[in-house]
Amino acid sequence: MGLYGEQVLPRLIDRVCGMRANDRLRRRVCDGLQGRVLEVGFGSGRNVPFYPSGVSRVSAVEPVDLGWRLAAGRVAQSPVPVERAGLDGQALPFPDNSFDSALSTWTLCTIPDIALALREIRRVLVPGAAFHFLEHGLAPDAKVRRWQDRLDPLQQVIAGGCHLNRDIRRLLEDAGFEITEVDRFYDSPAPKAFAALSLGVAISP
Repeated sequence: MGLYGEQVLPRLIDRVCGMRANDRLRRRVCDGLQGRVLEVGFGSGRNVPFYPSGVSRVSAVEPVDLGWRLAAGRVAQSPVPVERAGLDGQALPFPDNSFDSALSTWTLCTIPDIALALREIRRVLVPGAAFHFLEHGLAPDAKVRRWQDRLDPLQQVIAGGCHLNRDIRRLLEDAGFEITEVDRFYDSPAPKAFAALSLGVAISP
């Protein structure tokens, strides 16, 4: 990944995604998580304070060592046991039907083979388990989508492979998930091309 990807970018993401304004979104997306939880793209552990009481343990998938180190204080203070248990969302090191819930926040934009990763998440969830997601992606407005398409190559370079224009709902449905709720909105004051969010729950049949 190089110096930028390993040392600089994780700190930038921690600052940007750790803004207090995001707390309300993290609280919403974590609401209803229960039992054994798989969190893909754990990052610096910004979701840890928002795990509800129904969560029994969390297995964190995070490829970047610095992200895990930045999370150390939050993990230490968590009443829920959190273990770093994987490095790659495309190849999860767990048996089938291992988890009662899954969580991703600002993660599906970056995984190179997102279709494979979503199939892996489905594989390790028990039937009927809920996948909670908070992701930026394809905007609902054509004018904004055109800007996303223009900016996407640059975004991938400066943001570690992050895509602006992935259709989160379609990707989940193509992977076999059944979306039970989704809220699509722009999270101001960020520019719309970067702030088209989808927050919801998808069920693994």
